[in-house]
Amino acid sequence: MKVKVISVLEDNYMYLIIEEHTREAVAVDVAVPKRLLEIAGREGVSLTTVLTTHHHWDHTRGNAELVHLQPGLAVMGADERICALTRRLAHGEELQFGAIHVRCLLTPGHTSGHMCYFLWEDECPDPPALFSGDALSVAGCGWHLEDTAQQMYQSLTKTLGTLPPQTKVFCGHEHTLSNLEFAQKVEPCNNHVRAKLSWAQKRDDDDIPTVPSTLGEELLYNPFLRVTEDPVREFTGQVAPAQVLEVLCRERARFQLALEPPQPQVRALLALQWGLLSTPQEK
Repeated sequence: MKVKVISVLEDNYMYLIIEEHTREAVAVDVAVPKRLLEIAGREGVSLTTVLTTHHHWDHTRGNAELVHLQPGLAVMGADERICALTRRLAHGEELQFGAIHVRCLLTPGHTSGHMCYFLWEDECPDPPALFSGDALSVAGCGWHLEDTAQQMYQSLTKTLGTLPPQTKVFCGHEHTLSNLEFAQKVEPCNNHVRAKLSWAQKRDDDDIPTVPSTLGEELLYNPFLRVTEDPVREFTGQVAPAQVLEVLCRERARFQLALEPPQPQVRALLALQWGLLSTPQEK
């Protein structure tokens, strides 16, 4: 299994997964279809399937054009809101592309229909791979929640957090630097955060992607996977894991607004969307 990491839009990643024996290819979160087809052509592979993690525009905007350019292409995901969807997947469903096995993991939180994809090959020494979309990112998660914090907690700790620690994590965005800066605010004495931040700053200076990480690494420095750790609880002022996670998401949103303050009107809209403000009816 070969994974091509493709940077697109402002900070998105789409992926081309290649079965090296059959030369079949599967794409994840197609945002720029012509670029994807150019890379598939250079690799000499046959693109048969698109796996979509969730319905947001920056992860699906290329589906319709890609299906038009390549008739018969399968577009799969868990949410009926996904553009050009041809097959709706269920939690625990397994697919196979040559020697590559895919387990579909429903991870509600960021969106209600968010699906992650866990890939492995039997009798292969290479570690498995997780394509996590916006459910889990390097040192962070999709902190703007469509579902409840309890659902996100279950998705992160029970569904994803129990996967093998050597699993490579291929996420949907290059948010690593700001995620780690926030993680350092949460756990200023965490040496793993400090070391990863230094590494990420150099990667950023050299314009090199920071994906993949591994799940084992994430458990050491990602505050959204560390909600039972004392320093994270102290930062949030909460004890129950889901409540810790809820406060982390809210504080991460505030941190982002302070990091890159938009125009006042946009700032107010984002604050309302992220739960930092309430509407008059809610007060």
